[in-house]
Amino acid sequence: MTDPTSPTPASILVSAAVITDASGRLLLVRKAGTTAFMQPGGKPEPDETPAETLVRELEEELGLRIDPAALGSLGRFTASAANEPGFLVVADVFTVDIGTQHPVAAAEIAELRWASAESAAAEALDVAPLAREYFLR
Repeated sequence: MTDPTSPTPASILVSAAVITDASGRLLLVRKAGTTAFMQPGGKPEPDETPAETLVRELEEELGLRIDPAALGSLGRFTASAANEPGFLVVADVFTVDIGTQHPVAAAEIAELRWASAESAAAEALDVAPLAREYFLR
């Protein structure tokens, strides 16, 4: 029997973060050359665990230093890939408390935003399906 949460050839495995501010807004990022805002994170390097992937990506893309032991696993979620039509994204998602750190767009990140469902709708933000369907409240 096949595990329905396992990546398939038409899927992209990633680690993603749920980072919220004191107002409950979700941190979203937009990669250069794309229009969709999504949760921070990215694809694993060989032999990385999902937590190691997320810690590395958060440092590279947002300058955040996170202890892997401080991540809270929310599980594995699947949604349509925002930037790759016909693919699904299979995401290991973690809550992340950034404390007093301030994320700064770096590497391939062109823009970041703190958003609620209401502000995203009011601004007509293009929000990736994973964030929109599961985490943008």
